[in-house]
Amino acid sequence: MGKVTTRSMTIRPLPISDTHLLVPAPFGDERGRFLETVRTDLLAEAVGHPVRIVQANQSISRRGVLRGIHATSVPDGQAKVVTCLYGAILDFAVDLRVGSPTFARWAMTVLDARSGASVYLGEGVGHAFYALQDDTCVQYLCSETYVPEQVITVDVFDPQIGIAVHLPEPPILSETDAAAPSLADLGAAGRLPRYEDCLNLHAVPV
Repeated sequence: MGKVTTRSMTIRPLPISDTHLLVPAPFGDERGRFLETVRTDLLAEAVGHPVRIVQANQSISRRGVLRGIHATSVPDGQAKVVTCLYGAILDFAVDLRVGSPTFARWAMTVLDARSGASVYLGEGVGHAFYALQDDTCVQYLCSETYVPEQVITVDVFDPQIGIAVHLPEPPILSETDAAAPSLADLGAAGRLPRYEDCLNLHAVPV
């Protein structure tokens, strides 16, 4: 597990466990460019377990829109590969897993259409992004299908996390995201994923 480098792609870990940055190496000529944006075999080598993709989503956002913090309860959980297809975003991976050594910490990455880079987020890791341009299009490749009852939404302004203070201008949020509970309230209600349960999703039976 860890960094994986090939001729077409480099995958390296981010500061939160089970999150990785996928950086393609474009092939270009007079016609344009070609990139491999996702290789599940290489991603599995980097994260230490197989990665499956069963659903693909896209969101289109105006400049200043902030989506998140969103995650999925465990089990079943939902891992994601997030790519910016048009425009640019500040992408945030937030550790929501109770018992994790990096609980409540976050890692920010700039994703844009030019680089073709992606972020992999394992089950139990929250996700948010801030759109830097109008018509920014973000794609999510998901390991499980969407189940509304399993969605966890966390207050992006929660001072225990501290994401919002790093935004370039006041964000535009949905009503649901604006009314989201704090990390402490979700923890007290038993709604947050446990780090041990997330690790056990990929444990090899003995």
